[in-house]
Amino acid sequence: MPTNVTAEYLAAEEEYRNAKTIPEKIRALEKMYATVPKHKGTEKLRLQIKRKLAELRKELEKQRQMRKGGGGPSMAVRKEGAAQIVLAGLPNVGKSSLMRALTNVDADVADYAFTTVEPIPGMMHHKDVQIQLVEVPGLVEGAALGKGMGPQLLSVIRNADAIAIVVDLSQDPVKQMEILLREFERAGIKVNKKKPKVEIKRTASGGIVINGQENIKGDIQEVMKMLREERIHSAEITVKEPVTLEEFADALDESLVWRRAIIIANKGDAPGSKENYEKLVKAYGDRFKIVPVSARRKINLDNLKDELYELAGIIRVFTKSPGEEPAYPPVALKKGSTVMDLAERIHKDFAKNFRYARVWGKSVKFPGQRVGADHVLEDGDIVEIHAR
Repeated sequence: MPTNVTAEYLAAEEEYRNAKTIPEKIRALEKMYATVPKHKGTEKLRLQIKRKLAELRKELEKQRQMRKGGGGPSMAVRKEGAAQIVLAGLPNVGKSSLMRALTNVDADVADYAFTTVEPIPGMMHHKDVQIQLVEVPGLVEGAALGKGMGPQLLSVIRNADAIAIVVDLSQDPVKQMEILLREFERAGIKVNKKKPKVEIKRTASGGIVINGQENIKGDIQEVMKMLREERIHSAEITVKEPVTLEEFADALDESLVWRRAIIIANKGDAPGSKENYEKLVKAYGDRFKIVPVSARRKINLDNLKDELYELAGIIRVFTKSPGEEPAYPPVALKKGSTVMDLAERIHKDFAKNFRYARVWGKSVKFPGQRVGADHVLEDGDIVEIHAR
């Protein structure tokens, strides 16, 4: 047992020993993890708790799949447009009103909880591109542990490119965020957190080779133990930046997804909304971009569209043929895309027979600069591809 543990930790430990079901064990372990003192002497204990939580979450999902023959009815939404962003929040925070205001989709709007009973997709047209928004029915506390249709709804959120978290400024937004972030974490969704730069390439033989071992801030024997538990016996591992043992464990956990998110602070016209907005900024302003709006009165929606476009992580690239004007509409690509990515998107022959490209825009030093296939493009660039 670690030294200097709190009474809260001991109570949580006792709760874990007495737990009968997987959800009960998960709740107890979460309390243990939250209350264990953070110092060098408890590093291994924190890692053990985190690994056990990951095991239990996987076991819970496995049980659910077996019990329901695949997890129950699928709520998957096929991706369309340049990117898919989900609107997620507790019940009755105004997600349907936002969907109607941003996409003109015919979503039911009512002043009571659970108006929406399945995901509703719609297209937001902004800056010459289509971004798919998906309204997810209201999440409730315990969703990730099986309450309601929680697992299916969280699966939709996991699959999206990014998350717009909707909170109600007429209620306590900090409490709403605490509930939502806990459910995301339980579902293996890492929100606005940086994925550890650890590259793992399994090999047929040769054992474990760790490049950048000096970047691991902890006992290397714990790392080897983690690899054995994940049944990784032969691999080349490259640690590209300093990581703790817990961050290394996250890099190994293939069930985790990493998603960008903003907060949409809705009902900004409600009584008490100003004070609640200030509380929200104080609690989460360092981690999230927070956009105050009123869907009902259509306040600040143009700014919200700009922020959703930025959240989508895309750029617009215009193509042109020699001697002609740029074509419309533009091609939407992920940020960091290269000229070759664009060529492959246009046609496989352009990629196969690529010679060079000329680019006009922010990514080049002068208009019409000749570039190669690996040139990284920026938003608004105009590209003329030359092929054999």
